[in-house]
Amino acid sequence: MRFATALAAMVVAFGAAMQPAAAADKVVLMLNWYVYGEHAPFYYGKAKGIYAAEGIDLEIQEGRGSAATTQAVAAQTANFGYVDVPTMMRAAVKGAPVVATGVLLQTTAMSAMGFADKNIRKPDDIKGKTVAITPADSITQIWPLFLKKTGLKESDFKTVQGDAQTKLNAVINGQADLLLGYVMDQSMKIKDATGKDVFPIKFADYGIHLVSSGIIANTDYIKANADLVKRFMSATTKAVEAAEKDPKAAAQSILDANPKGGKIETLTQGFELTIPLYRTPETKDKRPFQVTDQNMKDSVDLMVEYGGLDAKAKDNPKMFYTNDYLPK
Repeated sequence: MRFATALAAMVVAFGAAMQPAAAADKVVLMLNWYVYGEHAPFYYGKAKGIYAAEGIDLEIQEGRGSAATTQAVAAQTANFGYVDVPTMMRAAVKGAPVVATGVLLQTTAMSAMGFADKNIRKPDDIKGKTVAITPADSITQIWPLFLKKTGLKESDFKTVQGDAQTKLNAVINGQADLLLGYVMDQSMKIKDATGKDVFPIKFADYGIHLVSSGIIANTDYIKANADLVKRFMSATTKAVEAAEKDPKAAAQSILDANPKGGKIETLTQGFELTIPLYRTPETKDKRPFQVTDQNMKDSVDLMVEYGGLDAKAKDNPKMFYTNDYLPK
């Protein structure tokens, strides 16, 4: 009898051992743009098995702008998006079913930048210069606030207009002294093209406190997949923390996945320029993505006044984000 019982137990154990492991959940993360240094943590997290450890099979897709990525998440053709949160706000206030599940860049990366050897280091140095802008993009919408904060007037400088590439070319070719761009993005593109260092005059240094990039998801997807959303945000938080500790290895993970994704020097430098934007003085002791209510309220107020956000957004700033799915 004992032998039969033991044999039965062995059969059950053997059968359990033969069962296949639960399949990892397939997750698509769509980026805000073509890959650059800011995106290093996602590639590093995948390469280091951080997502796999949470039962996630991550696919990273390049994007074509935050607005397009937000649309993809709203339509559930991507599970998560990494986008400019103020851009997402404009869609959400109009009814798009999207919300930020974590705000990574809690300080704006917006700046006016030019070649370092031109010695344009402060707002007063912009006087008499030529600035390249892209009409209606997010930075150009906030530009009037920067002018107000720094006492500059439109008549103090010349302006040339063009799309994103034209703006870069204008500075590279000497047709403009500065362009409006992000400290870890356009500055690195210019350096890749010319080998020359770029100096950014950062909007944040002149009292402009506005959140930037974060993770978004479809609200219906969140309701149906709450545990998966928690696991994804846990893995992404760990990926950011790991990448912060080894920026060069994190940048190399981009090239390992996409050999044409840039140059290791500028990918590393771009990521290193991103890290200080992860936290504000209020969140300096917190894990990544833990945005404060006040930061979001201030950002909504700024976007209503300067960024074309519908005024009704001020009625409920919390409709745009949640910290409920973040690890403690």
